[in-house]
Amino acid sequence: MASLRDQFPADVPDQPELVAVEREEGGLVWLTIQRPEVMNCLSFPTLKRLRSLCAELAADESARVVLIRGAGDKAFCAGADLKERRSMPLERVPHFVRNIRATMDDFEALPMPTIAVVNGVAFGGGTELLLSCDLRVASTAAQFGLTEVTLAIIPGAGGTQRLPRLIGRSRAKDLILTGRKLDAAEAERIGLVNRLAAPAELTAAARTLARQIADNGPVAVRAAKAAIDQGCEQPLPQGLKTEAACYERVIPTEDRLEALAAFAEKRKPVYRGK
Repeated sequence: MASLRDQFPADVPDQPELVAVEREEGGLVWLTIQRPEVMNCLSFPTLKRLRSLCAELAADESARVVLIRGAGDKAFCAGADLKERRSMPLERVPHFVRNIRATMDDFEALPMPTIAVVNGVAFGGGTELLLSCDLRVASTAAQFGLTEVTLAIIPGAGGTQRLPRLIGRSRAKDLILTGRKLDAAEAERIGLVNRLAAPAELTAAARTLARQIADNGPVAVRAAKAAIDQGCEQPLPQGLKTEAACYERVIPTEDRLEALAAFAEKRKPVYRGK
């Protein structure tokens, strides 16, 4: 398999400052896209940084929940960097498209739960990024849209596939074929967003949700995510077998025994992910 470096043109620089990483006690990991001056758009170097972080997190058993947001208060992510795209040679475009698609796949494949913290606009690739996350918490001022048809292209990073799986085919066609934008209230109503919070309370609301997840048995949380993600793509009989296989993973764990002991001793369990 080609290394991550080999999947990008040789002149795409490593720029760690484009996505900041903050770790909190309890296994929470915050990723912040640091391009507020361009609405946190996704450039080649930004994609490279995100993919590198996903590779690191995929092997990090201490990470219990990953949250991603955009810097500033105007944008989560406004999609691909169109200024970069305008000057991009034609032969370079397929490399970009493959990597923006792979970035969404990388997020979706992370073994721990992921939360998109939508602090502003999320258009095009920004909506596709939040679709690749497990849960979405948004500001009441947020806006969403798969607007690609207005630019004579289509969503190419999973939007045509993940959106209908989340909100239904008819609603997805309404949004994708018109390219229209929707506000936070409609996004919550149709199931695109799990929870809303006032702008000033967004970080706290996302952190509360993340801690509710992180406080549970880490092995069990990962197994439950795998059972849902894998099983829902299968016929029910096969999905039930997938669930059974995921259940088998938690039976021999120390955390399961700790839960039983804590229940008997009337105390809060201390899970170690083992």
